[in-house]
Formats: sequence, C-alpha cells, structure tokens
Amino acid sequence: MNLTPFYKQNYEQRLAMLKEKLGLTDVDEALITGKTATLGNQTIENYLMDFSIPEGVAVNFKINGKEKVVPMATEEPSVIAAASNGAKIIAAGGGIQASTTERLMMGQVLMANVQKPVQLTQRLLQYKPEILQTANDAHPSIVKRGGGAKKIRVRKLAHQFISLDIFIDTKEAMGANMINAMLEAVAKLLKVKLGQTSLMAILSNLADECLATATCRIPVKVLTTKQLNGKEVAQRIVLASEAAQVDPYRAATHNKGIMNGIDVVVMASGNDWRAIESSVHAYAARDGHYRGLSCWQIENDFLIGNLTLPLPVGFVGGSIKLNQKAQLNHRILQVSTAKELEEVLVSVGLAQNLAALKALVSEGIQRGHMHLQAKSLLLSVGATTAELADAQAKLESAPVIDQQTARQILKELRGENNE
Repeated sequence: MNLTPFYKQNYEQRLAMLKEKLGLTDVDEALITGKTATLGNQTIENYLMDFSIPEGVAVNFKINGKEKVVPMATEEPSVIAAASNGAKIIAAGGGIQASTTERLMMGQVLMANVQKPVQLTQRLLQYKPEILQTANDAHPSIVKRGGGAKKIRVRKLAHQFISLDIFIDTKEAMGANMINAMLEAVAKLLKVKLGQTSLMAILSNLADECLATATCRIPVKVLTTKQLNGKEVAQRIVLASEAAQVDPYRAATHNKGIMNGIDVVVMASGNDWRAIESSVHAYAARDGHYRGLSCWQIENDFLIGNLTLPLPVGFVGGSIKLNQKAQLNHRILQVSTAKELEEVLVSVGLAQNLAALKALVSEGIQRGHMHLQAKSLLLSVGATTAELADAQAKLESAPVIDQQTARQILKELRGENNE
C-alpha cells in the first residue's frame, strides 16, 4: 500500500488515494466529507450540536506483516505526524509484532464492614458454581456465543472490605452493561443465599486480563540524526525509558505521550477513551509505584521496544453500531475483531512513544512540535491560505513563536504600518 508522499497531497488528492487503496465507496466519501445527517439526538440526552474534532490518518504502519492506515481523531498538531514517523522508523526493522491475551473483563461485587472475612471468603468460594451460573443466566445470549462468566476471585481488602471479582468473556463487545447486569444478579443471589448485603456491583476498568503487547526490533543505524549516530540515539532512548521506571513525574509525561496516539484511535473507533485511560494508568501503577509503560533496550545493533497495555475496547455494541463514521474507520483500519483493534492500538502507542523519545533525546521536542504549532497560531490570528506558506516560514525562524509574533509577521507581509 504505497501512500508516499501522503502528507504532501492536498485534501482531494488524499481522499482519492484512500478511496483507491482501501476500496472506499461513494457512501464512505459522503461520510468523510460530512454530507450525512447527525445521529447525536439519538445518542445522548439533551442534544444540542455536534462538536467537531478533526480526523486524519497515520501512515507507514506495518503490523503483523500487514500495512495499515490508522484513523486518528485529534485537535492536537504533531500527533499524527509523530505516529507516522515512529511507524516509518519501526518499518525499517520489519514493522511491529502484536499479540493479545484472552479477553476477560472483570467486575466486582463489593461488600463492606465484613466482620468475618475468612468465613465469608470460604463460603463465596464454595458457591462458585452457583455464582457463575447466576451471572450467565442474567445474560444467556453471550453464553450462546461462547462467552460469559468464566471464573471468580475473592479478595480481602483493607477497612473490612471483601471484593468478589467475576471475570467475564464479553466476546466482541466492551460489555459494560452486560457485566453490570450479571453482577447485580449475583448480588441478589448473595443476599438470598448468604444473607450478605453488597455495597455495590460494578465493572472495573482495570482490565488486566485483557492485554495487548507490541514489540519491534529496529536497526540502530536508522536512528542516526545530523548530530548523533544511531547507537548514541538508541542509548539515550534506553536511558529515557529507564528514567520513566524510577520517576513518576517522568513516567506521567512518558505515558501521556503513549496515550496521545492511543486515545485518538480509540475515539475514531467509537470506543470510550476515558475507560481506556483509566485502565492504562491504573495498570502503570499495578505494583504500587507509577511507572512508564514501555520498555526499550539494546541487543547487539538493534533497539528493542516492548509495550503491554490493558485495552478493553469493543468492536460491536453500545453506540458503535449507531456510529457510521466509527464503522467506516473500522474498514479503513481493515480490522474485523476487537482483538485486531487492540493490536492496532498498542502498536500505535509503541510508535508514538518511539517518536517522542527520539525527539526528546536528540533535537528536543519543540522543534518538530512548533513546526506544526506555527500553522495553528497563524490561522488563529487571521492568516489566509495564500499567506500561510510565507508566514509560517518566517514564524518558524523567529526567536519567539507566539501570537504576537504571528500578528507582526502578517502585518509585515501585508505591508501594514506597525502600530
């Protein structure tokens, strides 16, 4: 799938390239260009309007041997460019290998003020078959599709809390409503059979049995910059990775950079990015210390990257089935299952992380970022399309890149007198 040089084409040319390479239809084109009616009034309460976020596509991705075009819905300049750049570097080493674990979501029936935790734990474990059966009876359709409640776990928590954890295979759905219905049925069972009142029954967004992993192997020579050879860049990336393991302040920004890419694909796919954020950041602190999520190391003359994340996304269900643009983005991604979507998401996170770390430890993050921010600044102060190229070149070479400088450059280009 040759989309080079995609970023240099105008809008119409980019759309034509995607239609040709991905086999998009005229109906798909109408969705992309905004010529279809909104479904907002059917989706949310008290609907007012659609708040638009631009969507672009990241290119250069090769995941498990397949080339991918990745839709990204984001208002932030540089995210798509960084993801495409990271993917291009990784492609030089053969691309990204991605895999997933079994998709099990977890919900908990939480009990408070438990006076005899050992006794209650034993009784809950004794009732395991009935607990699982009750959960599955609450949603028999998922059982018919091979899913349903699979196992339980009982945890004794501080302050006299007991959590009954139920692990559920939700198949292609994220399954929040399904899980909650199953848990509430179990809570009623515990009240009837054990006389045990539950404080709440709710899913957990920490889906640590729904994991996706991406790895890559990059020849260090492709990391060479004008100032540093590839081996030096690779060594710096490894050190940056290690810093994120020992300092939560660095880890927070390190992980935010990873999520820059993941969140926007989650949004484009019609999923809940807030659920993914909560899951990922909780997973980063699973051992009690908040850490960077990726790991980079050098083996011989290769930089090896690894990223594992909990990614409880859905491919069907909820608002996804109503969202025509989400359905179109699934086709652009060329994915047909939740697991394939997870593999794309974790791969995007790894590429985004590589691009950010490489920029940070070599030329600095601002150079590339401000190249794209300069355009936004000029547009915000009234630059026209005809003025943009010359004005952007001048603004990028200015000592300070801000709105005041952008306005002054426009005045000079227009021959206006300084005020």
